[in-house]
Amino acid sequence: TDGDIEAAIDWLREKGLAQAAKKAGRIAAEGAVVQYITECGKVGAVVEVNCETDFVAKTDNFINFSKNVAKHVAMANPADIDELMNQKFVDDETKTIEDMISDATVAIGEKISIRRFARYETTGLVSSYIHMGGKVGVLLQVETGKADTAAAEAFQTMCKDITLHIAACAPKSVDSSSLDPAFVAEEQEIAKAQLIAEGKPEHLLEKILPGKLKALYKQSCLMSQEFVKDPSMSVEALVAATGKALGDTITVKAFERFQLGA
Repeated sequence: TDGDIEAAIDWLREKGLAQAAKKAGRIAAEGAVVQYITECGKVGAVVEVNCETDFVAKTDNFINFSKNVAKHVAMANPADIDELMNQKFVDDETKTIEDMISDATVAIGEKISIRRFARYETTGLVSSYIHMGGKVGVLLQVETGKADTAAAEAFQTMCKDITLHIAACAPKSVDSSSLDPAFVAEEQEIAKAQLIAEGKPEHLLEKILPGKLKALYKQSCLMSQEFVKDPSMSVEALVAATGKALGDTITVKAFERFQLGA
């Protein structure tokens, strides 16, 4: 560029974007699930970032890039992936997230993509857990009736234990009211077909199916599941006992569980 520094920068960026475009058709099935929680614990995000190989997923460059994306999601609150890609990075407003992906693709040498994210903001506490070096990530939102409950050690321990439980047991919803109706209907039809195959009379099915439905809730709903660290109690009982000990009403509001590639 004949010594023109600005033109040189433009040329390098154009070359970088060209290299990134060449990698766009590749399959990025590896990567990591990462999280970011603000120091106050009121805002948090979990993000799945993909690359092509497990080797790259473990490198400092990829991990640092992924953590920057998680921080940005927590601070900038994008509505969806499209909005995220067009936002200016919170720590460097000269670049959009899309620019950062292009830069990372060139620097790392593999296709990099952001698959999905979740973000919670609360007056209670946002807690998270990353399992197996980023293969599974959990984000949990818990509400409290009193502001000082969020700072209590017993409450924070409960929240962390619930994130561990979610990682291990993979519930589909918080409770039966938030369980996908299509999933429930499908499971009911499967149970009905099984009962008919077992020779159960048609007129008894309506009496048997409610029990099957209750078993489905126990298996699929977080609050109904047996607590993984103490199967003698449900997660709902754990939350109730913690609330009673702290003299507060505690509500598990929402959670996300991301499993890499799933």
